[in-house]
Amino acid sequence: MIRGAAELVAAAAPESGLALADALRAGGLLPECATLAHHAQDPARLMRALVAIGRANMSAGRIFEGHVNAVKLLHLFGAPLDDVRAGLLFGIWGADGPDPARIEGDRLRGAKLFASGADVLDRMIVTVRLDNQPQLLLLRRDQLEGRLFPKEWDVSGMKATASGRCNLEGLSLSEAVPLGTPGDYLTEPHFQGGVWRYAAVQLGAMQALTAITAAQLAKRGQQNAPLQSLRLRRMVTACETARLWLLQAARAVERPAATPADAEAAILARLVTADEATALMAAMDQALGAASFATAHPADRIRRDLTFYIRQANPDALGQSAMDRILSNSARMERWIP
Repeated sequence: MIRGAAELVAAAAPESGLALADALRAGGLLPECATLAHHAQDPARLMRALVAIGRANMSAGRIFEGHVNAVKLLHLFGAPLDDVRAGLLFGIWGADGPDPARIEGDRLRGAKLFASGADVLDRMIVTVRLDNQPQLLLLRRDQLEGRLFPKEWDVSGMKATASGRCNLEGLSLSEAVPLGTPGDYLTEPHFQGGVWRYAAVQLGAMQALTAITAAQLAKRGQQNAPLQSLRLRRMVTACETARLWLLQAARAVERPAATPADAEAAILARLVTADEATALMAAMDQALGAASFATAHPADRIRRDLTFYIRQANPDALGQSAMDRILSNSARMERWIP
C-alpha cells in the first residue's frame, strides 16, 4: 500500500495541493493511520510511509505527516477515529502570528499562520491559548468557510502545502471539539518527540535527489569520474546516516513505554537530518552544476522544498533546548555522553 500511495502522489500535479491530497486519499494510507500513527506495532513501517511520500513529493509528505500527527493526538486524547477510518484528511495548525489564536469567553479570537493544507483538509486541529497554555480544538472544514486564505502562502518552496492563514476571529467556541486540557499538547515525548516524523519526510527528498544525481551522472557518462563518485558517495552516506538516526528515534518515541527523555532521540535525529540534507545538497550542486537550477530540471523543485523545510521550525532553539536538558540531567548525560 505504501508503494502504491507513493506512486499516485508522484503522478499527481506537483504544485497542486488539491491533486496531491486527492492522491493521498486514493492511496489508502490515510485510514491505515488509525493504527499506524500511535504506538504502531512496527514503527519502521510508519517511517517507511513518511519517507516514501516525502520522496514522491515533499508537499504531500508535509500534508501526510500533519495527518499522522493529528491522528496521534486523537489517540492520545480519546477522540473517536471514525472519520480517520473513513479516509478523511486531518491536519494540525500550531503556528501563531501577531494576533495569536486564543479563547475569550465563548469566542475564538486571532488567527493561525502556516496552516498547511488550508485548501484541502477535511478536519483541522488548532492550538489556541487558554490560561496561558495551548488548548487543542478539533474543527470541520465547513466551520471555517470563508476563513481560510491559502493564496497568502507565497514562498519559493513547499508551495503546494498552501500553508496560508486561518482566521478564527469571532468563531463560537461551541463549534469546536476540545481535545484534552490546556497544556496537554506539550506532553513529552509526544510533542517535540514527534519531530522525527517530518525529518523522515525530508529523508525522502534526500533519497530522491540522490537518485536524480546518480541518473544524471550516468546519462553524462560521469559516474566513474573520481570527483563525481566522491560527491555521490557523500550523498549516499548522508541518506544512510539520517535513516539510521531516524529509525532509532522512531523505535524510541513510538513505543508504549516511551518516556519524556526519549524526545531527545527525535530532536537529535531531526537536527542530524537537517545537517546531512545541507551537505547532500551541496554535493549535488557540485555534481550537477548550473543545469540543475533550471526550473524544468527534476532536482530544482525538490531542492527548493527541502531547503525551505529543513529551516522549520527554529532548529537552533530546538537543538539548544535539547542540549540544555541533556547536560542538566545525569541519566540523559549517561545516554548521550557516556
